[in-house]
Amino acid sequence: MPEPDPEPPSAAEPPRPPRTMSREARRAQIIEATIRTLAARGLARATLTEVARTAGLSHGLVLFHFDSKEGLLAETLSAMAEEYRQNWQTALAAAGPSPAEQLAALIEADFAPAICTPDRLAAWCAFWGEAQSRPMYQQSCGEKDAAYNATLEGICARLMTEGGYAGNPVRLARILRVTIEGVWLDMMTMAAPYPLAEARATALTCAARLFPRHFAEPAGIGDGP
Repeated sequence: MPEPDPEPPSAAEPPRPPRTMSREARRAQIIEATIRTLAARGLARATLTEVARTAGLSHGLVLFHFDSKEGLLAETLSAMAEEYRQNWQTALAAAGPSPAEQLAALIEADFAPAICTPDRLAAWCAFWGEAQSRPMYQQSCGEKDAAYNATLEGICARLMTEGGYAGNPVRLARILRVTIEGVWLDMMTMAAPYPLAEARATALTCAARLFPRHFAEPAGIGDGP
């Protein structure tokens, strides 16, 4: 079924993109606009009308591709979760065989410029912070989160065996994960957030404290490169 004709834009609206996009490209465009809308307005105040305005499309065209706000939010969360999964799995596949190389790759992946953007961090926080999104979150992200956690726990267990470290690999993996998520939250909420390189260095500092024979603590702020 062809897309409906877009409404003519008003003077206050951005110019609308052409109608020649494929269905997949149009849906991706609308999902990107939803991420930007969530970052600006939060989950409760995000509307299909605002998403349409952000995308430069008509409300009817958004409804043509997504039947409801709930459906659009679910598709957006699913797309973000899949993007995140592909990002860390690609980084892990490119890493060397050692657990230290693999952990470094996972940390690097979490602060990749395409993933760690203000809009995406804000959208994740919007989903995390709204109670009504939790069933949706578990449906879209539960299995993917479990796969990531199991991978991180396995890497930590191998590091412990290789380096003779004491502790529980599940808890060490949890410390790393909540450190990274806490840094993400910092970058979202601070009036003057630290740069991406410092965010990455913070996560690597955590790795160095947990596995000091495998990681060196990065230089501190003001200590030089």
